[in-house]
Amino acid sequence: MTMIEFFERPDGTPPANGYSHAARGAGRLVAVSGQLPVDPQGVLVGAEDALAQARQVFANLGTALAAAGARPPELLRLTFFLTDLADLPAVRTARDEFLGDGPLPTSSLVQVVGLVLPGARIEIDALAVVDDSAAPHAG
Repeated sequence: MTMIEFFERPDGTPPANGYSHAARGAGRLVAVSGQLPVDPQGVLVGAEDALAQARQVFANLGTALAAAGARPPELLRLTFFLTDLADLPAVRTARDEFLGDGPLPTSSLVQVVGLVLPGARIEIDALAVVDDSAAPHAG
């Protein structure tokens, strides 16, 4: 079991919509660079479809986490970069699909003028904490 403690809504904090106000973890830190809505060949997905883009970003995030030995329940933090805040409901839908019934990581949302990839509407980076004591060790 990962050593992360989530504080969804500590006394005195405002309501949260799909995130925890704070979290603390002990273990190996996994940082995931900003993921864009591109397929494995680097082709933009869903040029005018925020939900398709968000789902692709979360798919890429899941692949990157897995490569580093982490899983979605081990996410400590998500940072969202959106070019249009009207895309937020689609992003929340994709986020909820990705996280399932797992814990809610901390998060920040930043509206940006544009992203490095023309046509991209969303980028997400992440931090996860992995409990190495549960992983098999090479001998």
